[in-house]
Amino acid sequence: MLRNTFLFMALMAGLQFSYAQGFDVEAVTSYPFVTELTAASTGSKLAFTVNVKGIRNIYVAEGPLFKLRKLTNFNTDEGQELTGVTISPDGKWVIFVRGGDHGAFDESIPRNPSSAPVEPHVQLYYMPFKAGGQAILLTDGDYPVISPSGKQVAYIKNGQVWVSALDGSVSMKRLFYSRGSVHSIQWSPDGNRLLFVNSRNDHSLIGIYTDSASSIKWIDPSFSMDQSARWSPDGKQIVFIRRATRGGYPDSLTAPVYEPWSIRIADVLSGKGKELWKAPETLQGSYPETNGGANLHWAAKGHIVYVSYQDGWPHLYSLPASGGKPILLTPGAFAIEHVKLSADGNWVYFSANKEDRDRRHIFRVPVDQAAMETLTPGTGLESNAVPLGDGKTVAFLSATAQQPNLPATLSLGSKQINMIGKELITPAFPSQKLITPKSVQFKASDGKMVYGQLFEPTSGSSKKPAILFVHGGPQRQMLLGWHFGDYYSNTYALNQYLASQGFVVLAVNYRLGVGYGYDFQNPLHSWTTGASEYLDVEAAGKWLASQDGVDPKRVGIYGGSYGGYLTALALGRDSKLFAAGVDIHGEHNLSTFLPAESAEPAPDLALAKKLNWQSSPIAWLDNWTSPVLIIHGDDDGNVPFHQSIDLLNRLKKKKTPFETLMIPDETHHWMKYKNMLQVDEAVAEFLIRKLK
Repeated sequence: MLRNTFLFMALMAGLQFSYAQGFDVEAVTSYPFVTELTAASTGSKLAFTVNVKGIRNIYVAEGPLFKLRKLTNFNTDEGQELTGVTISPDGKWVIFVRGGDHGAFDESIPRNPSSAPVEPHVQLYYMPFKAGGQAILLTDGDYPVISPSGKQVAYIKNGQVWVSALDGSVSMKRLFYSRGSVHSIQWSPDGNRLLFVNSRNDHSLIGIYTDSASSIKWIDPSFSMDQSARWSPDGKQIVFIRRATRGGYPDSLTAPVYEPWSIRIADVLSGKGKELWKAPETLQGSYPETNGGANLHWAAKGHIVYVSYQDGWPHLYSLPASGGKPILLTPGAFAIEHVKLSADGNWVYFSANKEDRDRRHIFRVPVDQAAMETLTPGTGLESNAVPLGDGKTVAFLSATAQQPNLPATLSLGSKQINMIGKELITPAFPSQKLITPKSVQFKASDGKMVYGQLFEPTSGSSKKPAILFVHGGPQRQMLLGWHFGDYYSNTYALNQYLASQGFVVLAVNYRLGVGYGYDFQNPLHSWTTGASEYLDVEAAGKWLASQDGVDPKRVGIYGGSYGGYLTALALGRDSKLFAAGVDIHGEHNLSTFLPAESAEPAPDLALAKKLNWQSSPIAWLDNWTSPVLIIHGDDDGNVPFHQSIDLLNRLKKKKTPFETLMIPDETHHWMKYKNMLQVDEAVAEFLIRKLK
C-alpha cells in the first residue's frame, strides 16, 4: 500500500511538472498520423487514412484546390487499422481494409486490442469518392486490387483469390483454387487475366489465371523463390525477380553469406523465361533489404527499373527490357526509399537523404537517364511521394521538427508546397513548445561512426538527467523531425515530452540501420553473431554522460522491439552506465534463432552457439543491477510474449529490481490509442521517478 501511494505521488509530481512546462503526454500524442496516401490513376484525386488519438478515418481531396474532406465516419478508438486504401481508375470509388495488423509477420490475422466481446474480422469496405458517411461493408478479405474497368475488385481471403463486384451487386466468389498461399495479385492491363505469386513454403511460383475453363499458366517455373511479378504495358510479357531457395550444404552461421538474385523476363503465351540481369556475386550485390526490397517496375520506353545495393548504397537502376547494361539512375552517397512510378511510366519518384543525412526529401528521375531532380529542398522532411494521374502534380507527406506529417501537394515546376489538412492538428497539440533536435555524431570503441539526434531542454538545472532512446527494426533511421512511421512518430513525440521534463534525450542511429550505406546496415558480427551494434549504444551512452550539461549518474535508456533487445543488453552489460531502463517487447533469449539439431550441422555451429549466448541479454544477468520496466502486449505478432515472461522470471531469481506492464490483447504496434498512451505515460513516469 505504501509503495502504491509513493508511485501515485511520484506520478502526480511528474504530471504537475509537465503542466508547468505547458503540455503533457496526451497533448503531444494528439497529433494526426497520416498514412496510406494514394492517388487515382487519372485526374487529381487523393485518398489517405488519418488517425487522431485512435480514431481512424479515410479522408479525400481533389485538385486543383485539394480541400480536405472526411469520407468515413468511424468515431471510436477500437484499434482497428485502415489499410489498402485504393481509388478506382475512374475515380468513382474508394475501397479500403479495416482490421488486421499490417506490420506483423501475419498481417491478416484479426486483432482485438479493445478486448471486444465480438470476434473481430479483417474486412473490405467501399464508398463513392463523392459521398461520405457510413462505409459499406463488402466482405471479409485483405489486399484489394481494383480491375482496370473499375467494376471488380480481387482480394485475398485465407490465402486464396476472391473477386466481387466493386459495388456489391454481384456476390463474391473464389476465383480459383491453388495449392499454397497466393499473394501479390495484379490485373492485366486489359483486365481479363490475373497475375499472382504462389508461395509454397520452400519455393514460390508465378501464375496467371485467365478463366474457369483454363488451367493456371505457370510462368517459367523452377526450384526457386520467384516474386515481384509485373506485367508489361501491352500485357504480353512478365518481368519478375528470382531468388535462391534454401538447402544444400549448411552455410556458415557466423559469416555473411551472399544472397543471389536475378531479374527474369517471360513470354505470357508460352510461359518461357530468360535471365535479363543477374546481381553481382558480392555481398553488396545481395538482394536489397530496404524499403520495398528491389522495387521492381516495368516502366515506359521499354525499361525495367529496380533498386540494388551493389555500389554500396540503395540506388535506382534502369535496364532495357530487350537486354543490355543497366543505367545507374541515382549516383551518390545517399539512400532512396518509397519508390513510386508515375502513371505514364516515364518517371520514378522517391524520397532520399541526399545532402541531408537525417532528413528525407522528394526527388524524381527519368526512367532512362541519370537526370535526378530535387523537388523539395529545405529543412523540412518529405516522404512517401505519390505522383498524381494528371501528370502535373505530386503528393507526399510533409513534416518539420514541430509539425507532424500532413499530406501536401506540389505542382511540378513550382517550389510552393501546398499543405492539406492543417485543421487536423488539435488545439491541444503543443507545436510552439517543441524543440528542434540537432544532428550529432561520435565514434564507437572500434572506430565506427555513430549518428544521432540530440534533444536539449532550454532550461533546468546545469546537470540534467539524460535518456538514450534506441529505435527498433533494426532497419530504421530516426530523423531530425517527425517520423513518417507510426511507431517512430509516437517515440519522437515521447522524446519531445521527456525533453520538456528536463531530460537531455539522445536518439541513437546504430549500425544495422538504414540511411548510411551498405557497410553500416550490414556490419560484421551483429545480432546473434556478436551484437556489434551494441558498441554504438554503449558509445552513445558514454557520449551522453560526458556532456557538460548531463549528470553522468542519471543516464537512462529505453527502446522497443529491437530497441528493447538493445536496452536489455545495455542494462546487462553496463548497469554502471545506465541507471535505469524501459524494455518494451524486446528479444532476450536468442537461442530461438539457432537452427534445429541436425545430423549435418553447420561448420561453425559451436562458435554460433557461443556467440548467440554472448549476444543474448540473459547471458549478462549477473551484471544487471539497474531497475527496469518491462512492457509487452500479449497478442504481439512480431516478438513472442514469452520472451518477456522468460526474462522477468530470471530477473526474479536474481532479485534484480523490475516492474512490469502487460497490455492484454494488444499487438506489437499499439493499435489502440488508449493503450499507446498508457505505455507512453508509464515509460515517462518510470524514468522520471528513477532519474529525477
